[in-house]
Amino acid sequence: MTAPVSAPKKLFIKTYGCQMNVYDSERMAEAMGANGYVTTDRAEDADMILLNTCHIREKAAEKVYSELGRLRPLKDANPELKIGIAGCVAQAEGAEILRRAPVVDLVVGPQTYHRLPEMEAAARAGARPVDTDFPEEDKFERLPKGPRASRGPTAFLTVQEGCDKFCAFCVVPYTRGAEVSRPVERLLREARDLVERGVRELTLLGQNVNGYHGLGPDGAVWSLARLVQELAGIEGLWRIRYTTSHPNDMSDDLIAAHGEIDKLMPYLHLPVQSGSDKVLKAMNRKHRAEDYLRLIERLRAVRPDLALSGDFIVGFPGETEADFEETLGLVRAVGYHSAFTFKYSARPGTPAAERPVLPDSVLDDRLHRLQALIAGQQRAAQEAMVGREVGVLIEKPGRMAGQMVGKSDHLHAVHVADCEAKPGDLIRVRITGSAANSLAGRAL
Repeated sequence: MTAPVSAPKKLFIKTYGCQMNVYDSERMAEAMGANGYVTTDRAEDADMILLNTCHIREKAAEKVYSELGRLRPLKDANPELKIGIAGCVAQAEGAEILRRAPVVDLVVGPQTYHRLPEMEAAARAGARPVDTDFPEEDKFERLPKGPRASRGPTAFLTVQEGCDKFCAFCVVPYTRGAEVSRPVERLLREARDLVERGVRELTLLGQNVNGYHGLGPDGAVWSLARLVQELAGIEGLWRIRYTTSHPNDMSDDLIAAHGEIDKLMPYLHLPVQSGSDKVLKAMNRKHRAEDYLRLIERLRAVRPDLALSGDFIVGFPGETEADFEETLGLVRAVGYHSAFTFKYSARPGTPAAERPVLPDSVLDDRLHRLQALIAGQQRAAQEAMVGREVGVLIEKPGRMAGQMVGKSDHLHAVHVADCEAKPGDLIRVRITGSAANSLAGRAL
């Protein structure tokens, strides 16, 4: 008589924040998969819940504690349920989380999640482990290997972590640590594995991705441009993107790559934060608005159809109306396809946190004016696509019968009518219409 097969344990992960957290959550799921876990999209069904947190915005920690309050009934109903906090709030708060939230069983920082399986085992044995070290070992190499599942047509690949820029408003150097670049051979191995599993587009990730300086197989330090060139040689990989960049690390070879490497898509996220030199200096950005504008000119000289997105903070301490008008002037000069815009929020432990803040009414007004300008530029950019032929990588079915959805070369969402293509196909599409945040088209 054969023994009954026990049901696999279920893991629910809620991811906050940036694409790097999305990548980290995928790797955590794979690590726990080696311990017999399968993922579920319902917290109610889980044997373990992980909140992979972000600490960039205001009151990030309080939002985590609020979420834990909502999860408490699940723990009450199932005492065997384990709840973990991962990511940057875990790094910043550490053992304080265990003190404030008895419902939490373990706390793991973004540099130590390769230790999750042993931490989960310790939690099941009655401990409440906390690990927020910055270990010397490469967590990516130490991650337990779960089953090799097939993948969708797009994927993230973290190539660099941490930041040495120390912008006055940013917590990343404190929660993610100093800049570290992964070795080239390991990245190529992971990229080839992803392609074998169905990935056709890779987005290279880093807190300061264009500062990449990984050790190559030839013993030399490789730039991001050289890494992209090598990745472009992988058969079956059709598209490459990267994010997030710093203007001071847009090297000559990376600028040239945008005109020379066909697989490098004509889209670039290049945050500037402000158009005022006075504010940029106060932010410790170490570049001027004019430097940024000249950089955009160089990029568009090699790739005229380059779509640009950016980040902007309004209401930084000391920003005047004249400073803000300079930001609007920079936006008009660049012509963005999209942008992420934020009101300044003080992050504890950063240099700017001690400075006097502007009234909420001023922040709200400036944010609304900036968003209106950028929304107009986004509409104009999308309407300019109507009638053009573009490449679209199909990702999933749409809501309407016969419709498929994918991304264009310029990262526009495209809804393709009467489409026979399947996810993973790269097709040519004629754009027929523009909506608020997407385009419509027909396959050619």
